[in-house]
Amino acid sequence: MMELFRRITLAGVLVVGIACAYATPPAPAPVPAAKPDPRVGLKAGLNNAGEALSGMKVTAKAVSPPGFLGITNSDLAFTGKYAIQGNYNGPVVWDISNPSNPVMVTAYTCPASQNDVSVYENLMFISAEALNGRLDCGTGGTGSAPMGADSVSAARFRGVRVFDISDIKTPKLVANVQTCRGSHTHTVLEDPEDKLNVYIYVSGSAPIRSSTELPGCVNANPAQNENSSLMKIEIIKVPLANPAAAAVVSRANVFTGLTTPAAHGGAPDDLAAAAKALATAKTTGGFVANNPSTGAEMVVNVASLRPLLDSIVKARGGAGLAAATSADTTALRPLVQGFINRAFGQQAAAPTPGVTPNSPGRQCHDITVYPAKGIAGGACEGHGFLLDISDPINPVRLDAVADSNFAYWHSATFNNDGTKLLFSDEWGGGGGPRCRSTDPKEWGSDAIFTVENKKLKFQSYYKLPAAQTANENCVAHNGSLIPIPGRDVMVQAWYQGGISVFDWTDAKNPQEIAFFDRGPVDSTRMQSGGSWSVYWYNGAIVSSEIARGLDVADLIPTEHISQNEIDAAKTVRWDFLNAQGQPAINWPPTFSLAKSFVDQLERKKCLSAARIAEVRQSLATAEAGSGASRTNALSTLASALDGDARNSCDGPKVGLLKKAVVDLQNVIIP
Repeated sequence: MMELFRRITLAGVLVVGIACAYATPPAPAPVPAAKPDPRVGLKAGLNNAGEALSGMKVTAKAVSPPGFLGITNSDLAFTGKYAIQGNYNGPVVWDISNPSNPVMVTAYTCPASQNDVSVYENLMFISAEALNGRLDCGTGGTGSAPMGADSVSAARFRGVRVFDISDIKTPKLVANVQTCRGSHTHTVLEDPEDKLNVYIYVSGSAPIRSSTELPGCVNANPAQNENSSLMKIEIIKVPLANPAAAAVVSRANVFTGLTTPAAHGGAPDDLAAAAKALATAKTTGGFVANNPSTGAEMVVNVASLRPLLDSIVKARGGAGLAAATSADTTALRPLVQGFINRAFGQQAAAPTPGVTPNSPGRQCHDITVYPAKGIAGGACEGHGFLLDISDPINPVRLDAVADSNFAYWHSATFNNDGTKLLFSDEWGGGGGPRCRSTDPKEWGSDAIFTVENKKLKFQSYYKLPAAQTANENCVAHNGSLIPIPGRDVMVQAWYQGGISVFDWTDAKNPQEIAFFDRGPVDSTRMQSGGSWSVYWYNGAIVSSEIARGLDVADLIPTEHISQNEIDAAKTVRWDFLNAQGQPAINWPPTFSLAKSFVDQLERKKCLSAARIAEVRQSLATAEAGSGASRTNALSTLASALDGDARNSCDGPKVGLLKKAVVDLQNVIIP
């Protein structure tokens, strides 16, 4: 996490004599102290936490319904006036036609995790990976052992569910598409060349299922068995005329030829905590052993030794753990190192970065497709991918990047031009405090790349700039573009770090421009909460709050964002949105669009103040007129902008302004 730096400059008193005044340099102006970030030190509480906002206002805080409140809320999808919120107990549908008053429409019980959701027309798709998922969405369990090669349940479901939501109040389950590793997340792909089907890229990260439970699943190293279910993207084809026939049609391997990436070590606070735990274990009679991979000392979890202690007690005729004595514990100690050696011996040798083949357990966590450009960004645990998806069932890897600062490549977002790609790093898996003041700003951050000749070129990192406490799970998570014209602006969830809006138009220098944050759920211990995902949809910023419900927010004008830019963004309307199925953003001709570009030119000082005033007056005159008078005013302005483009420090932005003015000549705006 970027630390909060506070600098105070003390200006001394300078006394200058008349005779030497000419030789004495002027005193430097005092540098004002940086203002403390209002997110630091917020009051804790589940329902009454302190809040900090900048550049936005929260318009609604909807509470999850009974049976779902307190159960993890996950991802979001949107269709029409509805927001569909995933929850580990099933999807919850909200009517957000009034963003200030979301109304719960239905809460459909269907337990599984993560229950990530997406939509297409009258269909809803839900991911299921947990072992408690049932074919009938029931709550009675699966009636089998939870794990193991021979674990079989005729009732279990792990994969992607397909619902008909023609009547969104009563979703109808029409298909259960089973997959070998379940579905942690999934991505809906619309092929511009295929209007009869949609495709689903499945990202499953659970252990391979027994072939007895799901025929065709093969738990083998793909380097030795080409039929292995590892390192594959399972691709489902959904016939729109008959979604009940949805089925896996391809298993694409985009991992071929990769080697294990380098990784960073532990964070300073975590290393200090581990050292303290080791010292405590040594002084209090805990169990310590040497890590066979590194040789370093480690604390051994007592729970892992219970079977061994139980066998010692029973060997002397005791009744098991309940009858253990100090003598039994003494007998256990010399056996601990051997126990650890055997445990580590069951694992593969530590990989050599750049040499050892990539772990066969690797999988993509999230794939963001951009159908209008024919490309996708794959956040695939150890790597970030750029994919060609022109053939939906046979994606091709164009490039792969790795970074030792990234622990877990989690999600991806393109800018609207498709010339940049941002990846997030879910260091710690989302359950740990990874935004502490001592955490490196490159870890648990976003990495921004430009896309040049179908290759990814690194530019910079972005991380939430406000430090969070050790009792707040915080790391980069899901977000989407906000359609501010002429800029790359994104809103992103950071769990208990809250919501951050940042501008990454300059890929080398991303800057935060708005935020919303709450204090910790609990100030005394780690308790999960915060924003799982936050997306812009038809004028509203909607956040899935893990522990509380649904937050809705709106941007407000500041020195970073003008009212014209907000108004232009709100002219972009979609029938539905899956953030991982990134749509191209197109702005209709409006005066707010043209005014946005004027505001941006003024902000960058790329036209003189006098010329900015003239352009604004010309737009105001045109907007007040109608018919021929409006057309003539716009035509005159468009012609004059050619000269501005030649003399501006941002000619392309003046070109966008001119296009917006020309387009206004061809539409009727009241």
